[in-house]
Amino acid sequence: MDRTFQVDLRGVVDLLSHHLYGSPRVYVRELLQNAVDAITARRAAEPDAPARVRIEPPALTGDGTLRVHDTGIGLTEAQVHELLATIGRSSKRDELGFSRHEFLGQFGIGLLSCFLVADEIRVVTRHADQPTVFWTGWSDGRYAVEVAGPGQARREPGTTVTLVPRHDADQWFDVPTVTELARLYGALLPVDVRVGDTPTTAGPPPWPTTPGAPVDRAALHAYAQEVLGFVPFDVVPLAVPEAGLTGVAFILPTPVNPAARAGHRVYLKRMLLTEHADGLLPDWAFFALCVVDASELRPTASREALYEDTLLTATRDALGDQVRGWLVRLAKHDPRRLAEFLQVHHLGVKALALHDDEMLRLVDQWWPMDTNVGTLTLAEFRQRHGLIRYAASLDEFRQLAAVAAAQDLAVVNGGYTYDTELIERLPTVDRSVLIERLEPSDLTTRFDSLDPQTELALRPFLTGAQRALERLGCEVVVRAYDPVSLPALYLVSRSAAFHDQLAASRDKADELWGGVLDALAGSTPPDRPQLVLNHRNPLVRRVTTLADPELAGLAVEALYGQALLLGHHPIRAADAALLNSSFLGLLGRAVPGQESGRE
Repeated sequence: MDRTFQVDLRGVVDLLSHHLYGSPRVYVRELLQNAVDAITARRAAEPDAPARVRIEPPALTGDGTLRVHDTGIGLTEAQVHELLATIGRSSKRDELGFSRHEFLGQFGIGLLSCFLVADEIRVVTRHADQPTVFWTGWSDGRYAVEVAGPGQARREPGTTVTLVPRHDADQWFDVPTVTELARLYGALLPVDVRVGDTPTTAGPPPWPTTPGAPVDRAALHAYAQEVLGFVPFDVVPLAVPEAGLTGVAFILPTPVNPAARAGHRVYLKRMLLTEHADGLLPDWAFFALCVVDASELRPTASREALYEDTLLTATRDALGDQVRGWLVRLAKHDPRRLAEFLQVHHLGVKALALHDDEMLRLVDQWWPMDTNVGTLTLAEFRQRHGLIRYAASLDEFRQLAAVAAAQDLAVVNGGYTYDTELIERLPTVDRSVLIERLEPSDLTTRFDSLDPQTELALRPFLTGAQRALERLGCEVVVRAYDPVSLPALYLVSRSAAFHDQLAASRDKADELWGGVLDALAGSTPPDRPQLVLNHRNPLVRRVTTLADPELAGLAVEALYGQALLLGHHPIRAADAALLNSSFLGLLGRAVPGQESGRE
């Protein structure tokens, strides 16, 4: 046997009014929304009908209640039952004509938000030549409907909603609070909204409401400063006809965290939906804050966010294309302005360039990168040096940049965010671009070898030096290279660095993963790191001639430690111990003498 669900109406009202909405302040928005919809419905049949909404807080009514009067279409007794006392059914709303496209929302369910601040809601409404109807609803789920008797009827069509405040919600009914909320939600509404005698509407939006119309940038800058609290770097007009959307993207004047989502200001048919809409722009466009009005985008049930559907996805893509187009136009027509923008928001542009060819070309031509021959764009670097040789990390660039420059090797620092990925993507959009990651072996092949006689004379020294560093897995070689002031260089190939990472991970891994890492380490025998001593350096030449093997060993250990520090290499425990022992050993040699014993 089929059974019907048992519904606790008090619980449903509590759920909708206290848990659907994020803040009690939305009650003003919902009252305005119902009033504007009623006016819209009346003006569809009577174009010259008045369009007024008047809000009277308790300080103005004098009886402790808040009243909202509108000149809308009003409701019949049947409509009152269907629209104000039916939750979750839309068919009757459609039949009665209150779900049409031009309306902001649905009658009835929005009224429930008033139970956030009121225990009792009273509605007095009249539709055309129908009798006036009284509806009273209570927060426990009860309601009552009665037709006005003689002397109680409204003279004109329209509706008055009266709220009896909850004992703990007085702060939401103060005149300044109600005025501020009415202005926040309804400033752009095409009706006359007043709190008492104070107007809260400001007229049409300050941005063009038809695509291609002239943009009043001064007005938009003033709007951004007044409403958003900043003067924008620039203003980008937005329009997506499929979504009935017009608006602007304000380019932020200061850097922002790329991981932080911008809170966009979204109006729905000129009623403020939210000040913190998420996902209106692609993630890469974090440098822009949008203010838009749309007629086709769907709100969520609470009307405090946009509903994620295919239309919102298409709108997001279209708005992203328009912001990207602004960047392209800036590159073509105002390079100086583009350079100013890139100094502030280069991360966003580079993030876009990771998957957008047009933006990659823009970065290639305009974004200055750090190199060991000065600050250059990639296009300038290519023009001067042909091949783009790059270091993939900041530490790698610091270790090798100066030595590479001395060997006439120009190197780009790819260690900053996205730079390596962008360099490696360049050949996909321009096949003439040649790139190569810098390897330490690129440097050693450019170092000068010593003449055979010198190499033969250095053999005993190299044997002792190798013995001193053998426990550290480092190979010692002597070459001649510039700059002369650099006594030693510690070079680690990528395979050796990978092996070190595996070893560090192996020490922290459990038995299962340790076996996997051991297998990987065994399958990739590493090249040994090299300590390359510079024979052109006077100190190194003096060290190589030391007759005392112990002192020579201490000197080699000290040169090893200095090369690690200068190259910003990680210091292992064994390296730290060697640095300490070599320093103390050399200090002991430098301060000769006997300890005085105690008597």
